[in-house]
Amino acid sequence: MKPLVLIISLTVLAACGADGAPFVPTANLGLNIGPNGVTPGATVGASNGTVSVGVGL
Repeated sequence: MKPLVLIISLTVLAACGADGAPFVPTANLGLNIGPNGVTPGATVGASNGTVSVGVGL
């Protein structure tokens, strides 16, 4: 059982980034000051250098 788990683990590790750069998680926190006072803001997402996806909260 241990050799099977080791082989699967090494295969998954070797496959990371095999099709290109892996996606890197990104996060941003901030405060906005405006007519409504101070409001917090946050974004989370992922980027691989060419493509970025994110969600603003």
